[in-house]
Amino acid sequence: MTDPMPSPSEDLMADAMTMQAEGANRRLLVRPEFSNAPNSFPPEKGFPFGGLLAAVCAKTMKEGLEIDAPLQSLTVQYLAAARFGEEVLLEPRLMRQGRQITYATLTAAQGERLTHCASATFGIDGECETPLHDRNRVPDDVHTLSESEHMSGPFAPRFASQIEYRFERGPNIFGGNKDRARREGAWMRFRDGQPLDVYRLCYLMDALYPPASTAFERPVLMTTVDLRYDFITPPSAMTAPDGWAYVEFDMIDFDRDWTVDDVNVWGVDGTLLSVGRQRRRVLNRK
Repeated sequence: MTDPMPSPSEDLMADAMTMQAEGANRRLLVRPEFSNAPNSFPPEKGFPFGGLLAAVCAKTMKEGLEIDAPLQSLTVQYLAAARFGEEVLLEPRLMRQGRQITYATLTAAQGERLTHCASATFGIDGECETPLHDRNRVPDDVHTLSESEHMSGPFAPRFASQIEYRFERGPNIFGGNKDRARREGAWMRFRDGQPLDVYRLCYLMDALYPPASTAFERPVLMTTVDLRYDFITPPSAMTAPDGWAYVEFDMIDFDRDWTVDDVNVWGVDGTLLSVGRQRRRVLNRK
């Protein structure tokens, strides 16, 4: 018998981000509700959701090391899958702190077993009346789209229960993009109704199936090796009203045993909020 599908709630998200402080270090209980296994499978058939682990790493470094500057970039390497129901010890380290830029790293382990590590750059934002970047995009109006039933079904990952998904043209999983660009985009927001912040952005930027899954009719099994996020514009009530953001995933390369994907996140007014890149190991290429 499988565990019941996790119910979306503010308390569940708050619990997932709650850690016990030990000086600068933090202890986190790895919750099975945030497995990447399908709802119809036991949580142990999957791994802890990488987007949540990324958010926890960022929060630990900023709060544990008492860094005031905003998070500018985050890199996470997943060394081994953490075990559900056990605590992870997160140990942040301040590498260098200046008046404008701060560098930090982190290691996470269950006992003697390292599960993941991370590095982050924090920096003071300067004044700029007209930011220059080449990824402007104004997505379709979220209110003209309907919520996707696909992301709440028995084959959707358990972590997806916390998110409301509204696709522009999709979902296209299992071959929908076989003869075109392997790109998938959706409006997303957390069901608990809380505002979008940089930690929730970390979650959203990993909260969909890999875009390579839209190229093949058969399931493609992958595991994340590392990801990098760059945060461009802090989300606000103006750029992400009611927590909405448009997230687009784009397959850059699928070759031999690896795949590389990009992710871009826009606010409702077309403001670029963040960009990222993720490298995955393909487990069933043959």
